[in-house]
Amino acid sequence: MDHKDLDVWKKGMDLVEKIYSISSSFPDSERFGLTSQIRRAAISIPSNIAEGAGRKSDKELLQFISIALGSLAEIETQYLIAIRLKYIEENKLVLSLIVEERKLLLGFRNYLKRK
Repeated sequence: MDHKDLDVWKKGMDLVEKIYSISSSFPDSERFGLTSQIRRAAISIPSNIAEGAGRKSDKELLQFISIALGSLAEIETQYLIAIRLKYIEENKLVLSLIVEERKLLLGFRNYLKRK
């Protein structure tokens, strides 16, 4: 299975781009804090999908999908923190990307469990 053909991986890559874009406006004092944290969590999603797809079994892939879901929850939390701290304003595109990626990850996980 080539991870680059998976919609869940492609949407994860879109989310990485958006997170990098919005986090570039965070204060310089957050460079090693929230900025770094949210970017690492974003990168983790497509990276875990890719690593899981490169493994030999669906069981292993499921574990990496679970990790990606955890990273997505981190992003959502860190995004909401950035809004509360008034580093950014709420962005409907970011929220829709998070929701869409969650649906894709859960759908992929359910598909793998039924195989």
